[in-house]
Amino acid sequence: MIDNGHKNRLQNDIYREPSVMTSAGILNRDLSWLDFNSRVLDEAADPQTPLLDRLKFIAIVSSNLDEFFMVRVAGLRQQSRSRTDITDPSGMTADQQLTAIRHKVELANRRQYRCLHREILPEIDKRQVFRMVEVEQLGMSGRNGLRQYFQSEILPILTPMAVDPSHPFPIISNGMLEVAVLLKRPRGKGWCHALVEVPKALPRFIPVDKATGTGAKSLIPVENLIIECLDLLFADCRIAAAFPFRLLRDMDFSVDTDGVVDLLQHVERELKQRRRRQPIRLDLPTGCDRRLGDWLIRKLNIDRRYVYRVPGMLALNHLFQLLETERLPELSEPEWPPLPSPLIAEGESMFEAIRREGCIPLFVPFEQFEPVTRLLEQAAEDPGVLAIKQTLYRVSGDSPVVQALRRAAENGKQVTVIVEVKARFDEERNIGWARHLEEAGVHVIYGIVGLKIHCKALLVVRREESRIRRYLHVATGNYNDKTAKLYTDAGLFTDDPELCADVAALFNVMTGYSEPPAWNQAAVAPFDLRARFLSLIEREIRLSTPRRRGAITAKMNSLVDPEIIRALLRAARAGVKIDLVVRGICCLRPGELAGNLRIVSIVDRFLEHTRMFRFANGGQPEYYMSSADWMPRNLNRRVELLFPVYDQRVCRIVDTLFELQLADRRKGRRMRPDGTYAAPSRIRRWTNTRSQMRTYRFFQARREQAEPQPSPLRKRQILRSPQP
Repeated sequence: MIDNGHKNRLQNDIYREPSVMTSAGILNRDLSWLDFNSRVLDEAADPQTPLLDRLKFIAIVSSNLDEFFMVRVAGLRQQSRSRTDITDPSGMTADQQLTAIRHKVELANRRQYRCLHREILPEIDKRQVFRMVEVEQLGMSGRNGLRQYFQSEILPILTPMAVDPSHPFPIISNGMLEVAVLLKRPRGKGWCHALVEVPKALPRFIPVDKATGTGAKSLIPVENLIIECLDLLFADCRIAAAFPFRLLRDMDFSVDTDGVVDLLQHVERELKQRRRRQPIRLDLPTGCDRRLGDWLIRKLNIDRRYVYRVPGMLALNHLFQLLETERLPELSEPEWPPLPSPLIAEGESMFEAIRREGCIPLFVPFEQFEPVTRLLEQAAEDPGVLAIKQTLYRVSGDSPVVQALRRAAENGKQVTVIVEVKARFDEERNIGWARHLEEAGVHVIYGIVGLKIHCKALLVVRREESRIRRYLHVATGNYNDKTAKLYTDAGLFTDDPELCADVAALFNVMTGYSEPPAWNQAAVAPFDLRARFLSLIEREIRLSTPRRRGAITAKMNSLVDPEIIRALLRAARAGVKIDLVVRGICCLRPGELAGNLRIVSIVDRFLEHTRMFRFANGGQPEYYMSSADWMPRNLNRRVELLFPVYDQRVCRIVDTLFELQLADRRKGRRMRPDGTYAAPSRIRRWTNTRSQMRTYRFFQARREQAEPQPSPLRKRQILRSPQP
């Protein structure tokens, strides 16, 4: 374990970077994201986090950073190459942002590897979970056993690739581990170069006990074993140098839909070009052979600004593989099993439950996702169901949602699914299962040219006696049974005629040529969602008085949109009390308005993903949920849905969740006036403020208390935004 002075220095790397920007304003989006990733790293550095969960957060940090480079850094580089004088809302040029990003990434990388090598791995070794070893630490018998294992299990899979005039430099796959080799052939003159790709079929970590039969629970990274046995791969050659490396490519391909005839074919063509896209980051081990490293940089034609020297094992996101095999309850946080909804009986018809309750909330992962799949499965078999319409953005590989939709189509239902084929990094998966749906008779709409479909809606049309009734589920998160166990999200089941009519009209807009209507209750991006939010904020300013201050409470993933930020700053200056729970990027700097602007970020075992909003409205508060963050892309370039919450039981739950999250001293980080974040408290007495744990206990108590029958819904006239 490291000393307290060293811990304090690690904290200072992140929390006390010098800043003179204390006036309220706008922070840079990408630097704010890096600060968020550093808050994730805090969880790995926190000794009160269970040991294997600390290792998980190390892997999450690396996975997050990979995507950041492939998308955000790649986009900034493109901007830098085209225009150098354009500034972002914080006043920084692309080159200035790239320089600041490199500084922050290098600081975070050093902190991450110090935490891994000085704290986590030694403690894992001490607890006799496993030991990460180097080949040099093994005796002769151990090395011989590894070589035998290599010859039987690894060598047949590998393909050495020479690089010379007759063998051009190969295309390096994005994110793959590779081994670069400098060697001399038996009768050749001069040095030669070669590459060896580490196949995905191989496990990243090789148990030494399996290889040697020694019984020691030790692991060796597979790339180290390959390097140790290169003489078996390049027979009779003299190996001068070898090291692993990893390349990330520019994956920020925006689909230029101008003139596109077939959106699906256009996306498929773009996907085929991914392997050839420009390098955006090259990871090399610290201390690797300089001759071989310089050769590799020249061959990849990558600017040295995007070359990072890594003080340890590459691709730490592969640590997820260890976590799948090393599941020790005493070194991980206890499970919080998702709870059944207290408003839905086991095995009950979802249609009966929705009719009886009028509105049924679902807060995952504290509550089970199962009612969503149950509604679809029952709709697929119910002879009264005529049609099902659903939006799908990201789903799991063996999704029960997709299976139920297939079954419904096979049973003769009219099933329409709007699939977003431009969901980043899920494009190929979405195209694959969407084609299976088409084969079953589902009408599949592959997105909309120029927009992403990001709203979450499921509409079931059912004939009941002498009338047609619509049942609706709307939510803040995806219809993904896997992420529903990891992400916090909220949704509502309802048969409210007005909201059902709004969503039915929205489906007509997305699938046909309908113009957006005058919505009854909803607001929809890119049509009127921005105007609705701005109107709600301006109303708080107008209604705020010294005796009854306006109040805005909002929870989201990211706050980036400059127009929304300026409106919030106006509100804070007018005396409106603003409380924001923003998990990730937050470009709003409180400055001198910190007394009216409280911003909290919560990073814990579940990824905070819910979007909820509460506006005081002069003493008659209004509640909303949405699929949209306050970002330009959500308000301008995506189809998003904002829906009101009228049921007083649900409003009380939202009130409780806001109260718990804003009071979190254990996992909540409050933003300072200058835009930096205060470190969370590690004092044990603050453990009982941990909001996710208290939220789970709240839903446990709610389940056990079995709420009484609801009172009739009380609806108010909601504020309508101006029609564009």
